[in-house]
Amino acid sequence: MDGMRLIEANRRALARSQDPADIVVEVWQSQALAQAIGVRLAVAGPPELRGEALGLSEVGGRFCGVLDTPRLGTEEIRAARLTETGDAQQVLLGLDRLLGEVGIALVGVAMGADEEGVYWQCMEAIDAADESRDRVLEMLRRLAVREGSLPGADSTAGPS
Repeated sequence: MDGMRLIEANRRALARSQDPADIVVEVWQSQALAQAIGVRLAVAGPPELRGEALGLSEVGGRFCGVLDTPRLGTEEIRAARLTETGDAQQVLLGLDRLLGEVGIALVGVAMGADEEGVYWQCMEAIDAADESRDRVLEMLRRLAVREGSLPGADSTAGPS
């Protein structure tokens, strides 16, 4: 399945989630998708993205270990359905939005946590989501630099 379709599916599921346990499952799903997108871009994406994409996949893996792993079958893990990323810029923009929503959702769960352990898990997960988002933003910056250096691109800063 295309990366953008999976990102949109995660965004919708996260938005529908009301119960903190359901939110945590959707946050986990989102970070697993970020990890899968990172792996795919590291292997087959534009060369200038490969280092950051590998970093994204590593952060995603660490993040998935921070929260309690949901009991999902392989067919229920959306990231397992990723077959292609499609346009790198579009998928990274979508992933940026998703990770921003993940951070907001985690703040809500942390603020309502009755247990200190849940609160600190959320804080670590927020840090990981922020780090993932930083990697995504760096990849978007690199794509913008590449686009600006293409022949025929207007790279002048002003009149000569």
